[in-house]
Amino acid sequence: MMRIFFLILLTLPAMAQDVAFDTAATEACLATDAPAESCIGLAADACRRDTDGGDTTVGMGACLAAEVAYWDDRLNAAYDALRVRTRAIDAESLDYGFEVPSQADALQAMQRAWIPFRDAACDYERSKWGGGTGQGPAGAACLLRQTARQALALEDDLAERQSQ
Repeated sequence: MMRIFFLILLTLPAMAQDVAFDTAATEACLATDAPAESCIGLAADACRRDTDGGDTTVGMGACLAAEVAYWDDRLNAAYDALRVRTRAIDAESLDYGFEVPSQADALQAMQRAWIPFRDAACDYERSKWGGGTGQGPAGAACLLRQTARQALALEDDLAERQSQ
């Protein structure tokens, strides 16, 4: 996977049994008319409030890592569904004899290019902390934002394609 996620995972053994993570706050927000991006981080915030030691560097890292995993699952589900959809579109184009760029290949290239962008953006965010203890939570929060935004973008694309 990636460097930042592994750093986050290092904090989990100490708190794995004590983290009070629940996606309810995020999912409730997503069910409203609020901008979807405003829902990012709500579950991690609730986790930090509801977890003993949630305000510590380790606690913050564990709660952020739990929400990153939630958004990563959503991202992967949307990506997989889009891959199926774009492959079908590509096959249909070939059946009709159209010579057009492959949507499935373009989706894959986009996602592969996004990963180093995400990593570089979060490396930069962590660098602002100069090696201090805040760099872990800052990097995890960045990873959360980047992953959630990408998941939402892929889900939006999938929803648009399904309505066509």
